[in-house]
Amino acid sequence: MRLNHKYTTDVLCVGAGTYDLVYSVDHHPEPDEKIRASSFTGCGGGPAANAAVTVSRLGLQSAFVGYLGRDIFGNAHIDELQQAGVNIDLVARGGDSSALSVVMVKPDGSRALVNYRKPESFLEADSVDFSSINARVILFDGHEPYISPSLAKSARQRGIITVLDAGSMHSGTEELAGLVDYLVCSESFGLNFTGESTEERALEKLSAYAPNVIITVGDRGLVWKNGEVSGREDAFKIKAVDTTGAGDVFHGALAACLAEKREWHESLAYASAAGALCCTKIGARPGVPTKEEVEGFLAGVASNQPGSDQTVPGSASYNFYPGPPGRVAESSQLFQHLLPEIAN
Repeated sequence: MRLNHKYTTDVLCVGAGTYDLVYSVDHHPEPDEKIRASSFTGCGGGPAANAAVTVSRLGLQSAFVGYLGRDIFGNAHIDELQQAGVNIDLVARGGDSSALSVVMVKPDGSRALVNYRKPESFLEADSVDFSSINARVILFDGHEPYISPSLAKSARQRGIITVLDAGSMHSGTEELAGLVDYLVCSESFGLNFTGESTEERALEKLSAYAPNVIITVGDRGLVWKNGEVSGREDAFKIKAVDTTGAGDVFHGALAACLAEKREWHESLAYASAAGALCCTKIGARPGVPTKEEVEGFLAGVASNQPGSDQTVPGSASYNFYPGPPGRVAESSQLFQHLLPEIAN
């Protein structure tokens, strides 16, 4: 059956929807080791689905396009999306099981993740009719590889802004890299995709694929390039309890900023704050912040008030890295100077 609905939304998120089983553990198990978790939570997940929830919690309209099985996990996830205000008209349901992820989170916020999705659950080409969908921004995560390339090409013809969350290298993200306006990728993707050994060289090569490129580079922040202009940015430093979904939330917040046509530096701070706040709770979905929480975080940083770190006792420091390239190169100091204006 071909999905076909007519509606207008701010951000259309296309890709993976999973159900996450999140365990808090003292350490990640060694081979043949059995360990006991100190806590457990179950919640919806997946890069595109998390981004859709983020957009909605930030006060905009969002829609999710992907697959969820008609099982207990798919039903629970559908309920979450509806409660968050995400449009689910283009969510395909079927007899194949929902994708599942097992996430093990250590006390310092770092995590290990195992995901499984049945190959039969990927949406077939032409299974979704996007001709009646009007969106300001379309965000892809590459996990619906048969429907995404044609949609990205159509979006470019229609003047719709497109964003790729290239967290890992696989056929879906590889094909979309040259079809989007904003290519936002991990260091792993950047280096593996280009075959380069440094982020600077990878950035140069990736700029031939997309007009706006960003590579996150661990605790060194990020590098970006826009046309002939490039730069490097520092990050908010926060106390993390779980880094799962931080990138998903960042991408969703970035897409929201693009939909609102926010100024580049404002978008940078806003998306970074949203991603940072996600790290302060266990589980990606519970960590997705509201508009009020993001604005409060930025206001606290701008005023340098005690507690503005959004720290969590007993957790380790984690840098969350701000988002996509701007039109001009600016220093991290200027980024900090802009915070009072953004908070107001």
